Amino acid sequence: MLIADLPRTQRPRERLSALGPTALADRELLAMVLGTGGSRGTGAHTLAERMLATYGSIPALARAHPADLTALPGIGAAKAAAVVAAFELARRAGSTDKRLHIGSTLDLVDLVAPMLRGRTRERLVVVSCDTANHVLHCEVVSEGSAERSLVPVREVIVSVLRRDGQAFALAHNHPAGDATPSDADRDATTRIEEAADAVGLRFLDHVVLTDDGWSRVSG
Repeated sequence: MLIADLPRTQRPRERLSALGPTALADRELLAMVLGTGGSRGTGAHTLAERMLATYGSIPALARAHPADLTALPGIGAAKAAAVVAAFELARRAGSTDKRLHIGSTLDLVDLVAPMLRGRTRERLVVVSCDTANHVLHCEVVSEGSAERSLVPVREVIVSVLRRDGQAFALAHNHPAGDATPSDADRDATTRIEEAADAVGLRFLDHVVLTDDGWSRVSG
């Protein structure tokens, strides 16, 4: 059966909008990923049922390679790629908390090092986190010269709030190679701590990185 032949209230897209994704059966969710049917009038619902019947379960289908999927009638390269991409996104979503968590200063250093090391200009990175210190977003909020530190307090706070963050950490690099915090770094940290407290955010940490070292900044 084609999805277009179903009553509008029974179509997967309409059901998802009205009831939420948890109300849909596996075949309905898979049919939405497939989008349209195959050749010879085979609908996406039918293709989804065939795929589930072939693999027996969603976990088994999630392990399938594109070449395996294209061997099924009605599944071309585009549909196979869409299915594989959907499962990969699900895997990444499920593993995000395990990969990105600020539990220590070293966790912060490991996270931001690729964004800061090897740079010839000083840049400031804001790491927004949830209540459990799981990383929500990393953003470069300023970039300056080797001689000047740029810590825009307002932009830092706005960046965290825009991501619905509850806590955050800062990191910046010293292109000249000395990881020792400057007086300006310590003053900026104090101002950030005060601004965070004023809006109910937790300030976790502030580190300075060089290409071969790092140090923690205290306000």
